Amino acid sequence: MNNLLYKYLDINGAIMMLYYINLMYANATTFNDPFDCHPSLIDFSKVPSERCKIWDATVIEDLESNRYINNRNDLWICCLSKVYDSLLMWSYYNKHVGVCIGLNMEHVKKYIHVGYGMMVSAEGREVKYTDIISKPDYYRDREDFFTYQVFTKAKAWEHEQEVRLFIFKPSPMFMALLPFQQDKRELNWKEVRSFVKIGPECFDSIYLGVNICDTDKDRIIHLAKKVNPEINVYQMIPDTNSFNLIATKVEEP
Repeated sequence: MNNLLYKYLDINGAIMMLYYINLMYANATTFNDPFDCHPSLIDFSKVPSERCKIWDATVIEDLESNRYINNRNDLWICCLSKVYDSLLMWSYYNKHVGVCIGLNMEHVKKYIHVGYGMMVSAEGREVKYTDIISKPDYYRDREDFFTYQVFTKAKAWEHEQEVRLFIFKPSPMFMALLPFQQDKRELNWKEVRSFVKIGPECFDSIYLGVNICDTDKDRIIHLAKKVNPEINVYQMIPDTNSFNLIATKVEEP
């Protein structure tokens, strides 16, 4: 896997990430894909007869599946991509007026440790995309079901080329509200983000959206250079001959 991974952000998200120099993790139940990390990815229905001596099959199925419902509720994920030039990703996440930040994962992993939660991944793992032909059998297949739950998505999302970091049961010490949440009278705990502090050297590059305005462009470049003076800055431009995006380096004045 490439040492560089990318985070697509709107302007406000980019400013926060650069200002606080951190990675943000969101709860798995809040993602835009309703199937993300869903326990229904696994087949709990085929309970072996030998498991039914005390409880019937329905009770056992509920007990086992509830464990994976709880996994999803207790899981916070940071979503990254292997590519910086995905036309769809630019459209989804910032409508081409935001940015994409390139992260050096060799540096990032040095900052991630078990203190952030009960279980923490220090290295990114690629999402596997599949069509549901047959679900893994919870009682008979030799599958790492937690990994399967966290890193399996529908083929419809394959263009994202996603790589994930996760924190299971994050420490409240490293959780915070976003600015727009401050005035909420009622807040679901799952809406709170978890943050991992990283270092300036983790920021390898920054890509500016095709339609970014000059004010935001200047502000982002100034902030990025303040974080890491060696960061590479690129402007995305449309290649009208191929429906692709091209990154052109922004030279310092």
